[in-house]
Amino acid sequence: MLALVLLLQVSLWELIKQAKPIPKVAMSLLVVFSIFSWAIIFSKWNTFRKARIANRSFLRAFRKANGLQAVALAVEQYRDSPLVTVFDFGYAEVERQLKTRGGLINRSAVERNLQLGISEEIAKLERHMNWLATVASVSPFIGLFGTVWGIIDAFTALGLAGATSLRAVAPGIAEALVATALGLGAAIPAAIFYNHFGHVIREMGARMEDFALEFMNFAEQGLGE
Repeated sequence: MLALVLLLQVSLWELIKQAKPIPKVAMSLLVVFSIFSWAIIFSKWNTFRKARIANRSFLRAFRKANGLQAVALAVEQYRDSPLVTVFDFGYAEVERQLKTRGGLINRSAVERNLQLGISEEIAKLERHMNWLATVASVSPFIGLFGTVWGIIDAFTALGLAGATSLRAVAPGIAEALVATALGLGAAIPAAIFYNHFGHVIREMGARMEDFALEFMNFAEQGLGE
């Protein structure tokens, strides 16, 4: 109880400043991890929001178009949509076959190109996701390391001083526990958003797979296959 009272009386910044070098290094590292994670979270959130809006707009335009060429002329205004990249890959192969063979002869080649477009977009959507996973899994251990080291220092100082009261050791323990709090503070948001964004990416991947089927149907109908 005394340790809790002391922790509430002393500001977080003061506890960090008073910490020993190794716990302080751990705390600083966790602060950097947390800031970088939140930067990725906000960036990903914005990217996915734009992608969803652009996907809806592009799908409406695609389904209303009279042909692939009409869609190709309008795709620049939907560049935030992952579906546009899938379209570009498929359309490039369709155009190549039309120019060299006069028709859509090799359906498998178009399907492979569409899959390449899907893979490229999935890779873009997953960029920096490994960082969130790393922060979520590693931060608690870094915080625990800083805490354990800080408690060792506190009890070592207590033994050297020959003091036996909780008042003598409580500030050192409070400083050490800050590392655990920072570790959890970095790990919990990273884990939550890693799982959430993973679901969003799988959802968008499924939407791209569905769009690839729509593209093939549209291409074959438009070319009279």
